[in-house]
Amino acid sequence: MMSRRLADALRDAALIGVALVDVWVNVDTSAPVHLAFALLGACALALRRRLPLLTFALTLPGVLLSDAIFATLAALYSLATVTRRRTLLAFCALALTLSDMTSASPTLHLDLWNASAIITLGYTAATAAAPVFLGQLVQARRDLSLRLDEISRARDHERRLTEQAILAKERAQLAREMHDVVSHQVSLIAVRAGALQVGARDADAKEAAATIRRLSVQTLDELRHMVNVLRDAHGHPTDLTPQPSLTDLRRLIDASGIDTRLKADLPDGLAPALQRAVYRTVQEALTNVRKHAPGATATVQACCEGDTIRVTVSNTPPVRPPFPLPSAHYGLVGLRQRAALLGGTVTSGPTPDGGYELRLELPTEQAP
Repeated sequence: MMSRRLADALRDAALIGVALVDVWVNVDTSAPVHLAFALLGACALALRRRLPLLTFALTLPGVLLSDAIFATLAALYSLATVTRRRTLLAFCALALTLSDMTSASPTLHLDLWNASAIITLGYTAATAAAPVFLGQLVQARRDLSLRLDEISRARDHERRLTEQAILAKERAQLAREMHDVVSHQVSLIAVRAGALQVGARDADAKEAAATIRRLSVQTLDELRHMVNVLRDAHGHPTDLTPQPSLTDLRRLIDASGIDTRLKADLPDGLAPALQRAVYRTVQEALTNVRKHAPGATATVQACCEGDTIRVTVSNTPPVRPPFPLPSAHYGLVGLRQRAALLGGTVTSGPTPDGGYELRLELPTEQAP
């Protein structure tokens, strides 16, 4: 903004300088009145941006009384770049033509049968019309630039709307597939688990069926909420379920169906992102134990050493072969990405006794 103002000021100063040179060349210094009006017109160019019509009026007497015409041409050009009143511009061009054709005499004599007078009139009218046409051309160019900018913004907005529509369609399709396929299968699991819980006579079998049914119902609730989020295709904010924290670790372990020992000594007031990272790490580790190490026991250790949070989830070797379950192998990848965003690391690997161990390290101060 400052550079633009400086450039405008330099252009105005240059125009005033050229107008003063025009006065010095074309005005007789022995005529003080003529010189005063010519100088007034040259200095009036300082007002051409704010008051272009007044500037033109102040420069016109200099043309009427002398041959200094540059200031009037510059003022008429400035007026033509900002006004849309064509009648006013035509009147100003006519006034400039008559003033230039007139001498100091109060009467104007124009012989239409004199070829020289006709040529002079045409030349003077063309000179007066030139700044009008040039100013209107600049105004049209500026309007065209603004219109092109508006069209570009409109196209960008239309493209964003199209992308949002495509995204909303994909989200709706994904929500429909999740509802039709996943929820149906999980519902069947919950129903069969309930029937098994009622019909089983063994206490362990009843407890296992109850755990399966409880986890299935919980999964259905979370899935139903996720479907609602995906179906929110208009960009309205959707309330998410309460995010897990460290206080939910005990409930997570109790619902996992795995004999797990918890040793947690973490300070209160940890950032919510850190608490969710610890919770999701333990959740993924217990899920892997349940899938890949049936019958194994697990140990969850969480502590804070200095400015580092350390979480270790280890399990014993499996007591029976694991069931073949589908897996996309994205669980550990997601944990590593989550930890990296918080400035931490996730490592995992087998233990010497045939078990498995997952380690999470996070700084207590979140990385930017």
